[in-house]
This record gives sequence, structure tokens and C-alpha cells, in this order.
Amino acid sequence: MKQYDLALYQYSSCPFCAKVRRFMAANELDIPLKDTMMDSSARQQLVDVGGRSTVPALMIDGEIMYESDDIIHWMQENLVNGS
Repeated sequence: MKQYDLALYQYSSCPFCAKVRRFMAANELDIPLKDTMMDSSARQQLVDVGGRSTVPALMIDGEIMYESDDIIHWMQENLVNGS
């Protein structure tokens, strides 16, 4: 299986972030979390790479993917089904 360099930019009270975290937990996916509310450098990284601070955002090999449904679909296809 291909190995990806991943990080999920999120914060705890965001309902769309919680949706992605629930999917990760249900599928036992261990992806590093970066809290953009508590860590200003994580927020700045997200803006520098993706152009905006919207969460959830999944960093995949240096590229940003936004939108919880798109992130979950990508995880399903590449990490769950692809394993």
C-alpha cells in the first residue's frame, strides 16, 4: 500500500472536523491532527499551502484537500479500501 504524508488541520468544536475524526476512529486511521485554533503556526501553515484557513483540511503529500465529505471519500478510497 502507498504511504502518504498526512495531517488533518482541524479544531475540536468544528462539527465538520468531528465528522472526519469519527470516520477516522471508526476505521482506526491514525493521522496526525493539527489544531488551528490552539496552534497559530498550524493555521499559518494551512494558509501558506492552501490559501485559506478553512477546516477540516487534509494535507496529502504537501497538497491541501478541503471539505469533510471529500476528505472522508479520499480516506475511504485510499486508506480503507486501498489497504
